[in-house]
Amino acid sequence: MSWDLATPFIIDLRVGSEDIDGLGHANNAVYVTWLERCAWRHSQRLGLDLAEYRRLDRAMAVVRHEIDYLAAAYEDDELQLATWIVDWDLRLRMTRRFQLKRPRDGVTLLRAQTTFACIELSSGKPKRMPGEFLEGYGPALIGS
Repeated sequence: MSWDLATPFIIDLRVGSEDIDGLGHANNAVYVTWLERCAWRHSQRLGLDLAEYRRLDRAMAVVRHEIDYLAAAYEDDELQLATWIVDWDLRLRMTRRFQLKRPRDGVTLLRAQTTFACIELSSGKPKRMPGEFLEGYGPALIGS
């Protein structure tokens, strides 16, 4: 399957009956949940799970979602969601891109971009990324 960028991190999804809204397709809020799930799984793959976030007293918190809903997903659709880390300032902010595709017909259902800021968990205030974040997320940055 062709993706917008090279070397995506991909998760598989299936649209369940609980994801369907009154209009008969996956509810837009469900897509946000999928974005979060994909970002978390990618972070975990990079060695930065919730336990590590707590140990470091740091987390990457969402500050902005930009989502383009391009086509609808329906119950029992099998989907693939890809993510890439496309930008970061090496201090506070990091940006991920996402692309959601339906493999059976190759249609892109969604493109999104999420901006994260590093926060100190104990205070909720912005705080510089620790070295472990630079080491973990750095190699995943597109073009690194």
